[in-house]
Formats: sequence, structure tokens, C-alpha cells
Amino acid sequence: MAIHKLALIRYKTIDDCLRNRFKKWTLDDLIEKVSETLYELEGITSGVSKRTIQADIQLMRSDKLGYNAPIVVKDKRFYAYEDSSFSITKVPINAMDVDKMKEIVGVLKQFNAFNYFDEMSDMIARLENSLHKSTQQSGNNIQLEGNKLVKGLGCIPPLYQAILNKKALLITYKSFKAQAEKQQIYFPYLLKEYRNRWFLIAKAKKGKILLTLALDRIVEFQELPNEEFVPYQGVDFERYYGDLIGVTKSEKDRPQKVILEFDNYHAPYVITKPIHQSQVLLAQKEKTTIFRIDVILNYELEREILGFGECVKVHAPRILVAKIKRRLANAAKRYETEESKTSMVKAADQQQD
Repeated sequence: MAIHKLALIRYKTIDDCLRNRFKKWTLDDLIEKVSETLYELEGITSGVSKRTIQADIQLMRSDKLGYNAPIVVKDKRFYAYEDSSFSITKVPINAMDVDKMKEIVGVLKQFNAFNYFDEMSDMIARLENSLHKSTQQSGNNIQLEGNKLVKGLGCIPPLYQAILNKKALLITYKSFKAQAEKQQIYFPYLLKEYRNRWFLIAKAKKGKILLTLALDRIVEFQELPNEEFVPYQGVDFERYYGDLIGVTKSEKDRPQKVILEFDNYHAPYVITKPIHQSQVLLAQKEKTTIFRIDVILNYELEREILGFGECVKVHAPRILVAKIKRRLANAAKRYETEESKTSMVKAADQQQD
């Protein structure tokens, strides 16, 4: 049963009133107090109706939300808790709720990033401890992919705070291709994860384009409190990355129609686990199935396609066809070279014998 935010405010306000034993609360008093609270917290000036408060009291008395509040009417006028120590904030968690919370804790603990959000890790530990006390702990029934050896995960909490608080950063960065470290001022906008690697989406102070910085290539960084932060003015990131596999993209890139033909043995896998959200099935033949995705052409897309090996053939666009053919040919050459070396070693051994 979903609970509206305003309803929660009303329940909490009524609860606060009834816990106050030094005042007798009429229905009109409760209406007035709830109206004041809604105005203070939400800016609502229309107040609240008598019917709404009466319905709230009935709901709080019931077990629909698990409150079972002992609300009584004294002298046919004043509302109060029959049990003076009662509060809806002290309602014990039922067994079903405990089981659900245990499942959630088990899932959260397996996300690597949560190990590095200090506040979140502390909250999970406290929640887990409380659940241990309430029931016998059982093993996890779900296991998620993770890699604790990935470098740079320790950067996540301070980078997240810098994004949240709009702080400029002085970052020392060394890309895989660079021979030396480079230090620049950046404005951080987004943390993005792809296949257990984390990336910072940012703009350099002296640049105009979005940059993707791998966290495992960040040498060090620090906040610059006196540097004015330049906010991101582009499209929403959900849209910006909506046509992308991975993280590699420039603001000038546009999606292209990628046509892929899979053998029918592997086609069901592609159907049940789409390569991209834009995927559509174009045709089913006797031995193959053809799909289309509309995505940016990048390195991650190539890796995704190459991961299917001989089970897939790229039909379009031509530039992608050429790249995949070239990479497969280069891979084949490696094996040809290895076979030649093996033959030479065997021949040499035979001559020695």
C-alpha cells in the first residue's frame, strides 16, 4: 500500500499531538495543528478538511499500515492514546517486513560502491545488526557481479560529495596513453559505472566538451573552494547516455542504425537480454535472426559485438562492418603466428633429437 508524503506528515502530526498529555485535543485542534504543519513544511495554504483527519484517525487505528493505534475519545470530545507510551514511531516491525528488509540488506551489501559510502555502509551495518537481533540470520539468496580489486573505488564518496555540493576539483590524471600525469581544474557532473569500472563525467575549466575520466586513472584530487563552479548546461544525462553502450561519447556523436544477424541458437539470448534498449527484431529466417539497435559507434559497442564471436555478423553501417572485419582478421593472425612459432619449435626439437 503506497503512502503519500502528505499523508505521512498528517499521521506524524496527529501522533505528536496525541503523545502530548499536557493538552486535551479536540478534532478542531487536530485539524488546526495539521494545517499549520502542512503550511510550514509544504507551503500548503488550503489547510485540511475534517473528513480527512477523521479518515486518518480511522486508518491509524486499523492494521492496514501496521499502526493499530489505541486512539480513544474521552468525554465524547477529546482524542488521546489509551496507552500513554504509544507512538506510531515505536510500532514493531512485523515478520514479513523483517524478511523483506533482510533481502534488501543482502542485495545492498553486494554492491561494491556501497562499501565506500561511509554513511550508507554505517546505516546498512546498523540495520543488519537490528535484523540479526530480531530473527535468525540466513544466507543470501542473491549474488551480484562485483570486483573488489578495481582501483579508484575509494574516490567515489568525495567525488559524489563534490558533485552534490557543486565544487570545482583540481585533478591529477594519467590516461593509459599518456606518458606523464596532467593536472587540470575540472567541474564534476556525474559518476557513471560500466562493467564494474567507474567514471567521472566532467568538463575541464579550459575546455568546452564533456570528458570521461576513469576513476582508476585519477592519481589524486582536491576541492577548490575558491574556484567558481560552472554548472552543466547540456541535455539531461539520461537522454545524453540513452543511445550509448558504455561511456565513450562526444557531444557531437549521433546514433546510427546497427544491423546485426545472429544464428538462431543464440538469438533467444539476445531477445531475452537485449544489447540495447533500442533493440528491435527485424526478421526471423530459417537459420538466423536479424536485429537493429540505434546507438553511438564506439569501442564498447565493438567489444560487445566481438564478444559474440562467430555467432554474429554485422550488416550495417559499413564503417562498423569494416572495423569488425579488421579486428577479427587481426585476431586470427595472432593465432596463425602462434601456430607458426609452435611448428618452428617442434621442428627445432626434432632436429636436436
